[in-house]
Amino acid sequence: MAKNLKDMTTECCDMRGMLSFLILWLLSKREMYGQEIAEEIGKRRGGKPNPGTLYPALKDLKARGLVKTKREGRRVIYSLTEKGQVGTAKACIYFCKAFGEIFEEHKNICK
Repeated sequence: MAKNLKDMTTECCDMRGMLSFLILWLLSKREMYGQEIAEEIGKRRGGKPNPGTLYPALKDLKARGLVKTKREGRRVIYSLTEKGQVGTAKACIYFCKAFGEIFEEHKNICK
Protein backbone atom coordinates (compact mmCIF):
# COMPACT_ATOMS: atom_id res chain seq x y z
CA MET A 1 0.00 0.00 0.00
CA ALA A 2 1.24 3.51 -0.77
CA LYS A 3 2.78 5.40 2.14
CA ASN A 4 1.47 8.82 1.08
CA LEU A 5 -0.58 10.44 -1.66
CA LYS A 6 2.45 11.16 -3.83
CA ASP A 7 3.28 7.43 -3.87
CA MET A 8 -0.21 6.71 -5.25
CA THR A 9 0.42 8.50 -8.55
CA THR A 10 1.93 5.72 -10.58
CA GLU A 11 3.26 5.66 -14.10
CA CYS A 12 -0.15 4.55 -15.38
CA CYS A 13 -2.00 7.68 -14.24
CA ASP A 14 -0.54 11.10 -15.06
CA MET A 15 -2.52 13.64 -13.03
CA ARG A 16 -0.87 16.76 -14.49
CA GLY A 17 -3.77 17.35 -16.86
CA MET A 18 -6.07 17.86 -13.90
CA LEU A 19 -4.29 21.01 -12.68
CA SER A 20 -6.53 23.57 -14.41
CA PHE A 21 -9.68 21.81 -13.26
CA LEU A 22 -8.40 21.61 -9.69
CA ILE A 23 -7.45 25.31 -9.66
CA LEU A 24 -10.89 26.28 -10.94
CA TRP A 25 -12.61 24.01 -8.43
CA LEU A 26 -10.60 25.48 -5.55
CA LEU A 27 -11.37 29.02 -6.68
CA SER A 28 -15.06 28.14 -6.84
CA LYS A 29 -14.87 27.76 -3.05
CA ARG A 30 -13.14 31.10 -2.35
CA GLU A 31 -10.62 33.54 -3.77
CA MET A 32 -6.97 32.72 -3.04
CA TYR A 33 -3.46 33.89 -3.70
CA GLY A 34 -0.98 31.64 -5.50
CA GLN A 35 0.69 30.10 -2.45
CA GLU A 36 -2.72 29.22 -0.97
CA ILE A 37 -3.68 27.48 -4.20
CA ALA A 38 -0.40 25.54 -4.17
CA GLU A 39 -0.95 24.47 -0.54
CA GLU A 40 -4.52 23.34 -1.18
CA ILE A 41 -3.39 21.32 -4.20
CA GLY A 42 -0.62 19.84 -2.07
CA LYS A 43 -3.15 18.64 0.50
CA ARG A 44 -5.01 16.76 -2.22
CA ARG A 45 -2.15 15.50 -4.39
CA GLY A 46 0.51 14.89 -1.76
CA GLY A 47 2.85 17.50 -3.21
CA LYS A 48 2.58 21.18 -4.09
CA PRO A 49 3.02 22.16 -7.71
CA ASN A 50 6.14 24.22 -8.31
CA PRO A 51 5.75 27.87 -9.33
CA GLY A 52 6.86 27.04 -12.88
CA THR A 53 3.80 24.81 -13.20
CA LEU A 54 1.21 26.73 -11.17
CA TYR A 55 1.68 30.28 -12.42
CA PRO A 56 1.64 29.45 -16.15
CA ALA A 57 -1.61 27.54 -15.54
CA LEU A 58 -3.08 30.56 -13.72
CA LYS A 59 -1.90 32.85 -16.53
CA ASP A 60 -3.60 30.60 -19.10
CA LEU A 61 -6.84 30.52 -17.11
CA LYS A 62 -6.75 34.32 -16.91
CA ALA A 63 -6.06 34.63 -20.67
CA ARG A 64 -9.08 32.40 -21.33
CA GLY A 65 -11.27 34.70 -19.23
CA LEU A 66 -11.93 32.13 -16.49
CA VAL A 67 -9.91 33.77 -13.72
CA LYS A 68 -9.40 37.39 -12.72
CA THR A 69 -6.87 38.98 -10.41
CA LYS A 70 -6.64 41.83 -7.95
CA ARG A 71 -3.76 43.09 -5.86
CA GLU A 72 -3.78 43.19 -2.08
CA GLY A 73 -0.44 44.62 -1.07
CA ARG A 74 2.21 42.39 -2.60
CA ARG A 75 -0.17 39.49 -3.16
CA VAL A 76 -2.12 38.74 -6.30
CA ILE A 77 -5.53 37.35 -5.40
CA TYR A 78 -7.17 35.00 -7.90
CA SER A 79 -10.92 34.48 -8.26
CA LEU A 80 -13.32 33.13 -10.85
CA THR A 81 -14.95 35.34 -13.42
CA GLU A 82 -18.59 34.75 -14.29
CA LYS A 83 -17.39 32.72 -17.29
CA GLY A 84 -15.14 30.76 -14.93
CA GLN A 85 -18.03 30.03 -12.56
CA VAL A 86 -20.20 28.73 -15.39
CA GLY A 87 -17.32 26.75 -16.90
CA THR A 88 -16.39 25.20 -13.56
CA ALA A 89 -19.98 24.14 -12.91
CA LYS A 90 -20.14 22.51 -16.36
CA ALA A 91 -16.75 20.85 -15.84
CA CYS A 92 -17.87 19.45 -12.47
CA ILE A 93 -20.96 17.93 -14.08
CA TYR A 94 -18.81 16.39 -16.81
CA PHE A 95 -16.25 15.17 -14.26
CA CYS A 96 -18.96 13.52 -12.16
CA LYS A 97 -20.45 11.82 -15.21
CA ALA A 98 -17.06 10.65 -16.42
CA PHE A 99 -15.57 9.54 -13.09
CA GLY A 100 -18.42 9.34 -10.57
CA GLU A 101 -18.83 5.59 -10.89
CA ILE A 102 -15.12 5.09 -10.18
CA PHE A 103 -15.30 7.23 -7.04
CA GLU A 104 -18.47 5.55 -5.86
CA GLU A 105 -16.89 2.15 -6.28
CA HIS A 106 -13.76 3.23 -4.37
CA LYS A 107 -15.29 5.64 -1.83
CA ASN A 108 -13.78 3.79 1.14
CA ILE A 109 -10.30 4.44 -0.24
CA CYS A 110 -11.01 8.15 -0.68
CA LYS A 111 -11.71 8.76 3.01
